[in-house]
Amino acid sequence: MANFSWRKAALVAAVVPMMALSACSSTGGKPAETGGGAGGGQAASTDRIKVALITHAAAGDTFWDIVRKGAEEASAKDNVELLYTSDPEAGRQAQLIQQAIDQKVDGIAVTLAKPEALKDVLKKAADAGIPIVSLNAGEGVSAQLGAFTHFGSNEQLAGQAVGTKLAGDGFKHPVCVIQEQGHVGLEARCAGVKAKVPGTEILYVDGKDMTSVQSTATAKLQATKDADVIIGLGAPITLTLLKSVTDAGSSAKVASFDLNADLAQKIVDGAVLFTVDQQPWLQGYGAIDALWQNKRGGFKLGGGQPVLTGPAIVDKSNAADVLKFAQQGIR
Repeated sequence: MANFSWRKAALVAAVVPMMALSACSSTGGKPAETGGGAGGGQAASTDRIKVALITHAAAGDTFWDIVRKGAEEASAKDNVELLYTSDPEAGRQAQLIQQAIDQKVDGIAVTLAKPEALKDVLKKAADAGIPIVSLNAGEGVSAQLGAFTHFGSNEQLAGQAVGTKLAGDGFKHPVCVIQEQGHVGLEARCAGVKAKVPGTEILYVDGKDMTSVQSTATAKLQATKDADVIIGLGAPITLTLLKSVTDAGSSAKVASFDLNADLAQKIVDGAVLFTVDQQPWLQGYGAIDALWQNKRGGFKLGGGQPVLTGPAIVDKSNAADVLKFAQQGIR
């Protein structure tokens, strides 16, 4: 496959060295890991601080386990008490931010999938003097909402690069599947693809119900005989779309965004063309480490600009190498 230039994709790798993993204080999601981890290094000698990481993670989405692992590892290194909470509903995510303000945390790391619902409570955090970093979603509005930097991929750029790649390989009618309508990052991905391949169609599905995802995508492929590739915007969605292609008797190929071990194996096996990885471990690590650096010295990583953790392409040429890290839960 052709090689692509992914602007600043490795920039954050020079900023966030891998350190030790420890437990974190949390609610919801996968239980925090204890002990062992990545080698048991010594925590920083700075005063212990409390940082809230608040995401829009839905139950069972393994992507967020990887984000959380990075955050836990940074917390162990930086002598941080990490409070992890999540809710996919924007109003409840706003309530979790208010809860962190009430707990007088020393910093807030937050995802901005639906920024309009969070702007008022984030202003309260800024007014209270709490430093804010955003991650994963909302890079375009991060600064407006009070964050001093953002860790994530440029989703519009990622979508355009995928569109360019698909067009170069002769695809003319992609179906881009969005599992959460109104999510700014997901919408930007498909918009980027469509900008390069005008024949792209958008299909909305309910990402909380994989049975529904499978049946909706199957029906779309049955009705759209000229669909030549279907694109999932998350690893669990893409793995479900593989079943839809089979159910529909479609000849469409499958491409993806994001990654887990099962998806990496499908790329190795040739069942999936490629995926675009935003390297979520780095997002979690970078966000917590940036808040610690800000507390200890007033440092602001990024110079007022987002710190890019992707996009990074994973295809058959490198999937076997990436699979090793995915099996460790860090890709």
